Amino acid sequence: MTTDTALDAPAPADLSRAAVPAYTASELLAVMSARLLKEGQTVFAGVGIPLLAAILAQKTHAPGLTILFEGGVIGPFVEAGKLPPSTNEQRCTRRANMLVSITEVLLMLQRGYVDVGFMGGAQIDRFGNLNSSFIGDPARPKIRLPGTGGGNDIASLADMIVAMKHEKRRFVEKVDFITSPGFLDGGDTRAQAGLPAGGMFRVVTDLGIMGFDAVTKAMTVLALHPGVTAQAIKANTGFDLPVPADAPVTEPPTELELSILRELDPARLYTA
Repeated sequence: MTTDTALDAPAPADLSRAAVPAYTASELLAVMSARLLKEGQTVFAGVGIPLLAAILAQKTHAPGLTILFEGGVIGPFVEAGKLPPSTNEQRCTRRANMLVSITEVLLMLQRGYVDVGFMGGAQIDRFGNLNSSFIGDPARPKIRLPGTGGGNDIASLADMIVAMKHEKRRFVEKVDFITSPGFLDGGDTRAQAGLPAGGMFRVVTDLGIMGFDAVTKAMTVLALHPGVTAQAIKANTGFDLPVPADAPVTEPPTELELSILRELDPARLYTA
């Protein structure tokens, strides 16, 4: 299982960086997430941005990337313009390497065969814990959300990439409910809880890319997207988010990356 957590997956050198056209926030999320994936990895991907990111990585710098769907699909071939609406939809199975049960595909996590899993949620806190269950007091929630699905399994047993919009209401000091564990209360509390190393790997938003301090496990900015200031990302975060003075700026999506995404999603179902 891959354990390197360095931000060292730059865009492939052969991609054109000239005359980059305008792009949407969703396209930015897909591109930045794709660049984090590496050749030879196995990735748990849901539909939408995670699937687009995984396919984009396959078509550029990681042709040997293996995609898993929670529905039991290993190594799917997704046809351009026919993106599946769910991980249990028939289009997920087309030309797949293997079809297994949900139990079997989740057992791959337990056996250490999955490197990275894409995650999302309504809330994330400074230690990377995710909430996709309740808003408000769980005993009397204001909003009841879909819940975990396989999210807790992924968060407990693999590195995570979260791709989400950067809003103060989402980036909170403490989540209302821990659906999927990040680094719990920081420090070594994840290990004390008996969870494998794993945990939150990267948080990709429309404002920047975040990682976690090696000791405190608190979220910190690794890079800002073009045109985003430290003040802007701090203003959209509900906790103290360190931004290094020398934080690099990400390379914008290239023309090739955007053309691949737009071929995959011509109706703009996920990239509008």
